[in-house]
Parts: sequence; C-alpha cells; structure tokens
Amino acid sequence: MGARVWLLLFLVNGFAAVLHPQLLSSCHVLKRVANCTNLNLTSIPHWLPPDIHKVDLSHNFLQNLTDILPFYPAIHQFSLHSNRIQFIQPGLFRTMSHLQVLDLSRNQLDLYAALKIPIGPLTSVQELDLSGNGLYTDMSDYFLGDAPALTNLSLNGNSITKIGKSTFIGSPALRNIDLHNNVILEIEEGTFDSLQHLVELDLSMNSISCITNFNLYHLNSLNLSKNSMMSFQSVITDQDFQLLYLDLRENKIHYFPMLPSKNKLIYLDLSRNQLHSVNSTDADEELQCQKHRDELMCEHRQNCKFPPELCKLLYLDLSYNQLKSIPPDFFGSMVALELLNISNNCLESFMVDQGSPLNKLKTLDLSFNNLQNLSFGNCTLRKLEALYLQGNSLSTLHPGIFQVLPSIKTLHLQQNQLSVCGLEKHLSWSCVYLSYIPTLQYLYLSENVLLSLPAHAFQCSQLLILDLSLNPGVEINAHAFSGLESSLTQLSLRGNQLQTLSTDLSLLRYLKVVDLSSNRLTSLLLGSRDTAIESLNLQNNSVVTLEAHTLETLESTLRSLYMGSNPLSCCRNMHLIELVQQNSVQIPDIALVTCKYRKDTEYVEINLRNVQSEHCETLNSKVLVISMITVLALGLMVVLLVAIRLCHSKGHRFNHSYKA
Repeated sequence: MGARVWLLLFLVNGFAAVLHPQLLSSCHVLKRVANCTNLNLTSIPHWLPPDIHKVDLSHNFLQNLTDILPFYPAIHQFSLHSNRIQFIQPGLFRTMSHLQVLDLSRNQLDLYAALKIPIGPLTSVQELDLSGNGLYTDMSDYFLGDAPALTNLSLNGNSITKIGKSTFIGSPALRNIDLHNNVILEIEEGTFDSLQHLVELDLSMNSISCITNFNLYHLNSLNLSKNSMMSFQSVITDQDFQLLYLDLRENKIHYFPMLPSKNKLIYLDLSRNQLHSVNSTDADEELQCQKHRDELMCEHRQNCKFPPELCKLLYLDLSYNQLKSIPPDFFGSMVALELLNISNNCLESFMVDQGSPLNKLKTLDLSFNNLQNLSFGNCTLRKLEALYLQGNSLSTLHPGIFQVLPSIKTLHLQQNQLSVCGLEKHLSWSCVYLSYIPTLQYLYLSENVLLSLPAHAFQCSQLLILDLSLNPGVEINAHAFSGLESSLTQLSLRGNQLQTLSTDLSLLRYLKVVDLSSNRLTSLLLGSRDTAIESLNLQNNSVVTLEAHTLETLESTLRSLYMGSNPLSCCRNMHLIELVQQNSVQIPDIALVTCKYRKDTEYVEINLRNVQSEHCETLNSKVLVISMITVLALGLMVVLLVAIRLCHSKGHRFNHSYKA
C-alpha cells in the first residue's frame, strides 16, 4: 500500500513539474541538484523533480517546515542554512530514509526547542549542523534524541552553558562534535562515556576552567583552546590513550599539563598561557580550579611519572608564556620532535646536551627571550634546518656554534648584538663564524649593530638570501661577499647609511633582488659584466644621476626599479626617463619619483614620467650659446696673439737689416 502511495506522489509531482515549468525557473536544477539560494522564498518549492538528491535553500525567508518534504523522498543533502526557521513539524524527517546531510544552521530553532517537543527520528542523518541557533542548555536534546546514524554534529555558535549526561544518549555513533564558541562552564562527568566512536571534539572558545580525570581513550583530537583553563589532568591508568592532537593554547595554565602516561600525542600546543615552569607543580602547591578545590595531583605521588613519555611527539608549542628556564632532561623522551617553539618567554639560557639530543628536530624557535647563554652539545640537533634567535640581544656565543649544525639552512639572528668573524684562525668570543657552513641558505642579520663585515665573511656558505639591513654605519669590505658569486639571489643592505658601495654587485652573477633603500648613496656603479638583477630598490637615497652605463648593464634583466625620495636631476637622467616613458622597466613607486629642472633662475620639481624634452631645451640652448661665445672668444684671442707675434717678428727683421 505504501509503495502505491509513493508512486502516486511521484507521478503527481512529475506531471506538476511538466505542467508548471515556470515554477522551476527560479531554482537552478541540474543533475538532481537544485540550487534555490537567495531567492527570497518563504516556503519550500512544490514543483521540484521528485527524484531530486540535493536541495540548497540557504539564505531565504523560510519560517516553518511542514509536510511538503515527503514529496521528495530521494533527498540525500538538504541545506536550510540562514533562514528564519522557528518551527519544524515533529516527525517531518521520519520518511526521508535517504537523508544523510541536514544543515539547519543560522536559524531560530531556540523558539522551537522552547516548545520542548522532540523533532522526531533522524533515522539516516549522518551530518547535522545546528550552529548559530541561539540554543542553550538542554535544548539540543530535542534534536539529538533519536539520531542513531549521526556521526558529525555541529553545535558551534550557540549559548550552551552546560553539557549533560543525557545530551548524546540518542546519538551513539557520533565521531565528531563541534561545540566551539558557546559559553560552556560545566561538562557533567560521564557525558561522553557512551560515545565509543568519538574521535574529534572541539570545545574551543568556551569558559571551561579545568579538565580533571580526562578519560576519553578513543579520542584522537581535542581542542580546548581559548577557554579559562587553569589545569588539565588525565586519569591515572595504564590504559593506552589514542589522543594525537591536544590544543590548549590561550588559557590560564600555570604548569605543564598532567598528560596520560601511555599516550600517542604528536601535537601539543600550550602557547599563550601563563606557564611558569615545565614541571607539574611545586611540591607543596595545589592546583586549584574554579569548582574543584581539591588537590589535582596524583593521589599517590610515587605512581606519577613527569614528564610523561612523549616519544611520538612531533610538534610542541610553548610560546608566549613566562618560562625562565627549561632543564635539558625535559626533552629526554622527545626523540621524534620536529618543531619546538619556545619564543616570547623569559629564557636566559638554553642548552641541548647529549642526554637530549633532539636529533629529529627540524625547527627551533627561541626568538624574543632574554638569552644570554646558548650551547649545543656535540652530536646534537643533527637534523635542525631552521633556527630562530631574533630579539635576544645576544652578544657573545661560541664562535663555531653554528658550524656544528650539519643540516642548518635558515638562521634568524636579527635584533641581537653579534659580530661576524672573518677567516682568522684564532678563536674569539667577540664574533661568530658564518663561513664554512655549506648547508646555510638563508641568513638574517638585520639590527645587529654591526660595525664591520670582514672579507670572506661567508666563504663556503651557499647563501641564497642575505639580510644585512638596519646596521647603520657598518663598513663592508670589498671582498665581504666573496664566495657567494654562484649562489646569492637576494641581498638587503637597507638602512645602513652607506655613502658608497664598496663591492661590485655585478660579481654576484645570480643576484636577482637588491635592496639599497634608506642609505646615502649618490650613485650606483656596476662593472661591465652582465647581471641577473630583476628588482632594484634605491628609494630614499641621495642619487642625482643614475648613470647610463649602469642602466645599460641592467637593461636586459631589470623588471622593477624603486627610485622614490631621491634628488634626481631631470636633464641628467634622460636615459632613465626614456625607459620609464617607454615602460621598459616598472617603477612601482612612480608617484614618488620626482626630478628637478632649471627654469629661468629657479628649479622646478616634476614627476619623472611627465618630463618632456622642452624642459631641458632652454638649458641646453643656453649652454650651446655660452659654449659658442667661449669658443669664439678663444679664437679671437688666438688670432690676436698670432698677429702680435708676427708684427713683433717683422720689427726684429727690419732692425737687423739697417743696423750700422
């Protein structure tokens, strides 16, 4: 009997669609997919094809969902995102046996939940989005009470303050729950115990103050970031946890969390907390929570192991805390660690010794601390590729500290007080060697108060990028870049108050990007060799004339030239003006590039692209006239001198002929 009814509905709906095609014109229907978004609809269209699989009615004005849906029994995905839905007929989705994805986000379902009527069975729904509906505590129960197939649930952006034990009883198959951006203060004990398949839980952006007796053994990912947590404690057990990702950033945690002793963690983020120590707590200090005043340490301290074994951990972020020191043995079990970030703390020293070699570590960020001492033991950090040390005011290091890192590619040393050694053989703690590091490719030395850069400073280091900017007054030896001829592609000498460039950049055959801005250069002279320079920045210098020879050397490769804030002469830069006006080279800051030409007795400033030949004709004519007058005057003087000489000679001959 039921089959006949559905067949009749199918035929009626099909004929209606044929008889009323104009009703379909507002929805775009293609291959069993109906797009009816942003059409100001107030009800579900009656005349969609009955075998439609996906319907998108988002961003309309629907308020009530009633019995029209049974006309579309084949729907798999149904989106009602961003409407005004306040009422859903109970049991409406009962007969939709193919419905797998239901999006009810950003509606007004809090008004429906206030009626305290269950929505009815969601028999086949696997993904349900109830985000942004103003739901508060217990309201979600009316939607989740009979959803046996539900695996993915989103409740983010509501007003839930408490998660009770009954919330997920009707949805035992849940694997992913998103509860972020609510106001959750409390989670009843045992709330998630019935969810044996739960692998991902997002509780970020709530008001949770602490987690005690964490026992979700099957969970893979837990996000507790942006709460008010002061502590995190796992249950004491020998059972294995499957947790891989734990995000605790932006909380108020003072001590390192008490993690499961048997864990598989690969990602741990504790950044932007209030960590004072990597220990669990002081011996006599109790961890306090807002609602749990009891001691959160182990009941039997002798059974606690801290730090726990973290032998699978790949990522550890401790940045933006208040750490003053970290004992080297803290890293003893982290044999797989690849990224360690301890930036923006209060560290005064950092040491890696043979007991904790961190030989899988690829990135180490110690930037913006108060480091005075830094040491790496022999045969440690064998895989380290990137080291961030900027913002530490380092002045003394072992001169060969970076030469013992066999895989180092990137060194961030800016905002320190380091000096660079040359090739002198004696060891001096007043400088560091940056030569003979064959793996080094990226080196940043800006703001180091460098006084000099010696010859062969980077010999046998295959640098691609070198930043020496903001070291005012630095003296650069003519051979400082020796050894980089076949590697260097980017060079920054910005803000160094250079008056002349002592080295010939054309020797650096692969150099493509050069930043010489904010210096005192009056010109740029290049050798006769061809260059590879594509971008040249000469902003804010004292350049009056950019020599034609220099432009000819650059002309075949140069793509962009920055020339703003220079006292350019219009009539002495005609080659440059020609390149600009012919668009042979791009001047990104052309609006700031001006030059001066003389008009009568004054100098007039004009944008470089607006210079015309007549701006220099008057001056050229005057120069020509003056030159002609000068030549004529010189000619007359020569003729006069010759005439006087001739006359003088004749007088002598006459006297000689008549002498008695």
